[in-house]
Amino acid sequence: MFGAQSKVVGPNGEDLPPGEVGEICYQGESLMAGYWARPEATAEVMRDGWFHSGDAGYVDVNGFIFIKDRIKDMIVSGSENVYPAEVEAVLAGHPDIVECAVIGIPDKKWGETVKAVVVKRQGSTLNEVTLIEWVRGKIAGYKRPRSVDFIDRLPRNASGKLLKRTLREPYWQGYERRVN
Repeated sequence: MFGAQSKVVGPNGEDLPPGEVGEICYQGESLMAGYWARPEATAEVMRDGWFHSGDAGYVDVNGFIFIKDRIKDMIVSGSENVYPAEVEAVLAGHPDIVECAVIGIPDKKWGETVKAVVVKRQGSTLNEVTLIEWVRGKIAGYKRPRSVDFIDRLPRNASGKLLKRTLREPYWQGYERRVN
């Protein structure tokens, strides 16, 4: 955005140093004034003159921004942040996977754990144990899926956007919050 500033902030709004992942924020004259007739939604994203994008990312030492995922999709397992897009990229490298999604599901010990929801190639004999073992060594242990569901098709809206909330919903029934 021409004439705009950007920064990456932590959960308490503090500026983060290069390389540390947080929420990407923007500020500038060409930025929107707010959502039409939705003051509550505007107040959620506009704080202290900064637009909070909902994108998780970092700035490198040269000032380039790298987007990792969406903040709302982040899984907190123990005290570790897991970005589903990173896990999905690893899973997508498996030759028997057509497409996949990674979600956080409730876990009594860790708060949330990583679950993969996978559409496998027709005729594939890929199973949960084999896939979890295949991921070992390709990604940090706390990011590895602890369970895998195989389905025929991922849920999408009319414009083709993946509906992760639909995938998460059965696991979070009975919980007041959608984070544990």
